[in-house]
Amino acid sequence: MGDRNKVNDPEKLTLLYERFRDVCLVEKEVWKEIFMPRDVAQGPVRTNLQDRYDVEIDDQAVEDTLEANISRGSQALSAAIDAYRAHISFVKKS
Repeated sequence: MGDRNKVNDPEKLTLLYERFRDVCLVEKEVWKEIFMPRDVAQGPVRTNLQDRYDVEIDDQAVEDTLEANISRGSQALSAAIDAYRAHISFVKKS
């Protein structure tokens, strides 16, 4: 299954929450896996390389609330994600 590393970096988490919101809005449902462009420290960036993250929501009620806010649009879903950040985590798959 590969190594799993929970993301704790505040900057990276901000980007992941935004990506999570965008994917949920496009797909019209809560997604349990998202992709982000791979971080490259130096050299040319290959845009076809992406990191995979599992989205873990530790409470079914939180997941249901997020699901309900998808149809209300970006601002409502963003507010719900912000309110429940403590229940949403991202685990990078290698």
